[in-house]
This record gives sequence, structure tokens and C-alpha cells, in this order.
Amino acid sequence: MFDDLIPTPMKLELNEQQKMIRNMVREFAEKEVAPLAAELDKTGEYPTKTLEKMAKLGLLGVIIPQEYGGAGLDTISYVTVVEEISRKCASTGVITSVHNSLAAWPIMKYGTDEQKKKYLPILAKGEKIGAFAGTEPNAGSDLAAMKTSAVLKGHHYIINGDKTFITSGPKAGIIIVFAVTDKTAGAKGLSAFIIENTFKGFKVGSIFDKLGIHASQTSELLFENMEVPKENLLGKEGDGFKIALSTLDGGRIGIASQAVGIAQAALDESISYSKQREQFGKPIAKNQAIQWMIADMGTRIEAARYLVYNAAYVKDKGERFSKEAAMAKLFASETAMDAVIKAVQIHGGYGYTKEYTVERLFRDAKITEIYEGTSEVQRMVIAASLLG
Repeated sequence: MFDDLIPTPMKLELNEQQKMIRNMVREFAEKEVAPLAAELDKTGEYPTKTLEKMAKLGLLGVIIPQEYGGAGLDTISYVTVVEEISRKCASTGVITSVHNSLAAWPIMKYGTDEQKKKYLPILAKGEKIGAFAGTEPNAGSDLAAMKTSAVLKGHHYIINGDKTFITSGPKAGIIIVFAVTDKTAGAKGLSAFIIENTFKGFKVGSIFDKLGIHASQTSELLFENMEVPKENLLGKEGDGFKIALSTLDGGRIGIASQAVGIAQAALDESISYSKQREQFGKPIAKNQAIQWMIADMGTRIEAARYLVYNAAYVKDKGERFSKEAAMAKLFASETAMDAVIKAVQIHGGYGYTKEYTVERLFRDAKITEIYEGTSEVQRMVIAASLLG
């Protein structure tokens, strides 16, 4: 009865262009990113020189249209970039993700022609690094609890408030900022703005000493009667909540890619070490306990990678992708933690020392379960989608 049905082939692989991009970025990461990763982690120095090289390759404008100086690539190509960079340095990976998905994308999606012409070429060329400022000391997952205010006075909005945990905060030149323009409207009273770090009243606050991703530099941003031209309103007044949620959906795909990169690095290190380390007269890779850990790591990483690809694919089709992004971010981040725990265990005592890469991977992985929405928030998003 099924003789007349012609199955539609389903491809779970990159096309030739995407493979070429992945291989190019993999080679770049091996030569330019990997040699600096341990030292940047140790010193907390921002990877400025690496980012300059990435900009020349178009990696800071991966998703920005060519008409604005970007590469104009699809989301699947973008996630391969973030994964390969994160595989060698998670700090550089998250900077790349935030710059593209949280700073450039909302301008692409909601910006006026003038805003796009002004800001996208700057971001694409890496002349200024982008950031996203939503979180406040008392408003993390609950965006509607923001206290930062924006009041229109003449030709400027006057913004007052504090933002915290801002990736690239001390280095960013273009930042998407959210503030309350109508205190009586709840979530519908939020608005989004494009600000520059040269605006009067802008100040960088405390820089956090973090568990991992040391080189990404995370800080507070303080706004004291900051003057923002009214033409820098992104979208319309009251659009902020919508802009924030849709932007974070895309950002979650980027962080999921970062998590996959960290997990893959943990697997790479574990395979290499287990073949070299000998105990009881043979490589520990010959032991079934080690083999099972590596098998589990590889299986989960492959599944996580395909969840990321699927979320990117749905996004590129122009369909709603909140559920797919949340699933990818949830599974990939928990896979990263599982992988680094196993990697440290495989390395034994050496895995607990800073001389081995897995110690850094262990510290870097945890944040993927927290930023851009905790794992608990991802489960809320997924459940809401499934339950209707």
C-alpha cells in the first residue's frame, strides 16, 4: 500500500560550503586560538589580537548581510564557527557568539535602515565589539523586573540604572540596552536601545573574577543620566520585551554551540590521554571503564550537535524556534558538564591540575548551564511549548 510513496531524503550533514567554513575555522582555531588559550585563561587578558584576525576572516560578521560588510552566512555556518572557536578557547567563543547573535542580530531584525547602515558595518569589521545588557542585580530570568529607566527629554532619552554580568562589558563599543519607558505597563513598558560606550553618562563598573571563561571579561555597566539620541531607540517604545526574548532565542543557539565545542575538546583530550597513559602495563584506553565513558561522551556530543543544527535549520527557515533553541541549549550545556566531569576522571590526578587542558574546560563548561537562560528556564520554555 506504500508503493506509490516516494520518501523525501533527510540530510543530517553540512553542505560543501558549510564544511569549507568549518574546516577553515578549525584550522584558524588550531593555529591562532589554541596557542593563546591557557595564557589568556591565566591572565584574564581580552583576546583583542585574535578578534582582529577573526574580523579579517569575516567571523565577527558571520550572519551580517554582505550589503553591510558581513559574510551573510546562514545560522548553521554560524554555529560551526562558534563551536570550532570554543573548542580551543571558550572565552573567545562566547565573545563571538554575543557579538553576532546578541548585538548584531537585533539590529538586523529590528533596526531602521539608518541604524543598520551606521552600526552593522562597524560590527562586521570588528571595529567595535558588541554586547547585550539586560540582566540587572535583581532582574535576571525575570526581565519584567528591570529597574533601569529611560525618559525622553527633547532629542534624547535619559537612561539611569545598573546592568550586571555583561559579557565583553569593559570592551564593548556597541551595546543593546533594555530599559523601562513606561513603569505602569509591566513587561510591555520595556524598550530597547542601541548605545555606544562613548555616550555621556556611560560607565563600566566592577569587572567580575569568574570561575571560568576568564578572558571574556564580564562586568557591570552603570548609566548615570546617560544621554541616548532618540533615533537610537530600537524598534518602538514597548517592544523591548519582544526584542529581548527573540534575541535570546538566537543567543541560546550560539551558547549551545559553545557548549558542544567545550564538550568536543573534553573528548579530544580524553581520547589522546587515554591512549598515552599506561597503567598495569597497558594504555588505559584498553580498560572497559574508560571505553564506556568515552563512548557515552561521543554519543551525547553527537546528539547535542544535531540538536544545535536543527535549531539553526528551523531559524533559517524563518519559523519560530524558541523550543528548538531551548532544547539545544539545555542538552548541549548539560552534555558539556557531563563530558568535562568524565574527562577529569579519565585524567585522574592530572586532570585536577592546571597543567592539563581539561581543568580549564571543567571551569569553562559550568557557565553554559547558566547564562542566556539557566537550564531551569530552558525547561520552562520547552514545557510551555509542549503543553500549549
